[in-house]
Amino acid sequence: MRPVDDRRSKQLAEVLRLHLTEGKGIKAIARQLKMHRKTVRKLLGVARGERQAKPPLSRSSILDPYKEDIRKALEDCADIRAPAMLDRLRAVGYQGGITVVRDRLKQIRPRPKQEAFFTRDYGPGQLLHVDWADFGFALPGCARRVSAFIAALAFSRYLYLEFVLSQAMGSFLRCMDRALRFFGGRTLVDVFDGMKTVVKERAGTEVVFQTRFLQYASARGLAARVCPPRRPTSKPYAERPIGLVRTRFWPGRHFADLFDLNVQAGTWRDDIANNRIHEETGKVPSLVFQNEEQRLLEPLLDRYFDTDDLESCGVTKTFRVRFDRNVYSVPWRLVGQTVLVRGNDGEVGIFLGQKRIAVHNRSWSVGEPILDPSHEQGLLEQKPRAAAAALPPELQSLGETAAKYFKILAANGRSLRKEIERLVLLSELFGDSPTRSALEEVMCTGHVGAEYVEYVLRHKKGLSPTHTPLRLGNDELDSIRLGEPDLSPYDQPRKTLDPGDPPPEKS
Repeated sequence: MRPVDDRRSKQLAEVLRLHLTEGKGIKAIARQLKMHRKTVRKLLGVARGERQAKPPLSRSSILDPYKEDIRKALEDCADIRAPAMLDRLRAVGYQGGITVVRDRLKQIRPRPKQEAFFTRDYGPGQLLHVDWADFGFALPGCARRVSAFIAALAFSRYLYLEFVLSQAMGSFLRCMDRALRFFGGRTLVDVFDGMKTVVKERAGTEVVFQTRFLQYASARGLAARVCPPRRPTSKPYAERPIGLVRTRFWPGRHFADLFDLNVQAGTWRDDIANNRIHEETGKVPSLVFQNEEQRLLEPLLDRYFDTDDLESCGVTKTFRVRFDRNVYSVPWRLVGQTVLVRGNDGEVGIFLGQKRIAVHNRSWSVGEPILDPSHEQGLLEQKPRAAAAALPPELQSLGETAAKYFKILAANGRSLRKEIERLVLLSELFGDSPTRSALEEVMCTGHVGAEYVEYVLRHKKGLSPTHTPLRLGNDELDSIRLGEPDLSPYDQPRKTLDPGDPPPEKS
């Protein structure tokens, strides 16, 4: 071993001489002595009394008591980020900061490379970004995709979040209404993604808006702008909150139904998302909104706008109508009629003309029959009698007058099916008794035909269809009752003379 030590001593002495006496650097010494630079650097380090760094002693961490909680969180979502992990550890008593959590997650997986973006500054009350985010089939036992409606103010970064089961026009407009009420005002410009409920078609840079959306924007006083297609960086104030929801709220989340999901989302939105220190502004969004932006929002326009989902369809032979991938029952007498189906978040109403003929609780399942047993009441009793009489079962309530009418009608070439559909419609709109009276009057003139019956009802009798009152969904508005106006302060109207009447006598 001595020859080796002697050779190492000679190398060290020569390296020190060249470095200290001649002032040569590591690279020059290595070239002259034909040694590797690492060897020269190591010899100089030994000469200065440096030693090879020893591995640090293992120390306890503030996260050690929460190893099991971290493990369970990673099992639920392997991509969970440090802020979301911090939220879960806070709930079990962790009092440290996020840096320790972030360092621990770095040891488990490498941090992904961050992408750079340009930033734009907007003043308070100037801009609102709106977008959808898809979260897949997340509800237990529900075959519908869950969508998050995101609306964020560009200045304060104040966020509105809601989960729904449909991105259809009615659902979109109701989400917009709730978001505007949440903010308590409207901005100068609203920026939307190219969603189908907003954009009808594009022609180059030109955008053709959906007609119903334009009507809604006019009723609410919104100035809409659409982002270019496939350009998520053009709407960062919506895209970043979507990423925030995906990384901090959604991972490992468990819920029973949509209501439970929205309760959790509302709590997280108000307690965490809007109360955190924003990564870019360094400020708390809720404080900036309350103290700087809210008072500068434009006031909301209090105009009624129909946000129901609307669909016109025909009643099937099994007295059902199809609406939003489910079927709903209607009274059996309306087979073959065309009806209007109106749906909101909780109710489905079916209308024949202006008259509501059926109402159901809305189902958010797929392929589910929603039936009212009263809609088939009387059908089985009417069918045996219909076999013996010419009068169809749908019109049995019109009595013997209708039976006589159909006996005459059957001897002619008119379509019985169309006559039945039309008379059922008239009896629903005007009532059985007026329709029966109109049938008698038409037969007295020597005619048969639904058009004659309708003429008698509408023009000779001057009747108007009966319908249920329109409900606006606001108790204060629905409870308004207006009495008959008092016309006594006005002059009595003068009678207009017919051209054939003699002129009035002069007194």
